[in-house]
Amino acid sequence: MHLVYPTVLSALLFCTGLYGVLARRNAILLLMSVELMLAAVSLNLVAFDVWLRDEVHSGQVFTLFLIALAAAEIGIGLAIVLLVYRQRGTSAVDRLTELRERDDEEAADDDRGPDGDRERDGDRERDGDRERDDAGNGNREENTVT
Repeated sequence: MHLVYPTVLSALLFCTGLYGVLARRNAILLLMSVELMLAAVSLNLVAFDVWLRDEVHSGQVFTLFLIALAAAEIGIGLAIVLLVYRQRGTSAVDRLTELRERDDEEAADDDRGPDGDRERDGDRERDGDRERDDAGNGNREENTVT
């Protein structure tokens, strides 16, 4: 067997995993991308072990340790993601910049609009009226006397 085939496949897997780590925002997809990268490394270890015809089979032994490490990483990683999702309500990596609990002042800072300005209470009331109008409750046009 040629060494080129598993090496190219391993490079493709690793690049796909690297793209997933760099481009994804969801923590679960990030963990899956790391698993792809570990699978690529495992494939390389076994391919070079077979190509070198090592009597100790050290590439395969390292691959077994890597599989155990990957299983532990997924177990602990998913547990952390589930706990963070229960606490914060999101698994987006960009929104998880700090591990401590948020204070009331920090929660108030999250009420900023898309341009960075604080939303005024009147804006919230108007948004609430629009939601009620869409639902058919509290329509201002029906309540006006003409």
